Amino acid sequence: MTEPKEENMPPEQIPVSLSTLILSLTATALAYLGNPITPESEKTEPNLPLARYTIDTIEILKEKTEGNRTKEETELLEEVLTQLRLIYLQKTKDQTI
Repeated sequence: MTEPKEENMPPEQIPVSLSTLILSLTATALAYLGNPITPESEKTEPNLPLARYTIDTIEILKEKTEGNRTKEETELLEEVLTQLRLIYLQKTKDQTI
């Protein structure tokens, strides 16, 4: 029997970890960028200042945990920050056109 995936678990059963914090902040940033978090979510207007704030928060988390992360946590942080920055740049570009 396999373990249920975290996204299918009730919040009180999701393990608290650096990875879940990163993913939570990522979901928040995506919502502020106007991207639906789930297929059922409605698309909203971007709030770029709050998106930038959340991305910066993830960057601070990366800096403050340097030397204390697993390889997987470091890879997750790098991937998340790269993707969020690309989406943010695209959204800011879209608004200047």
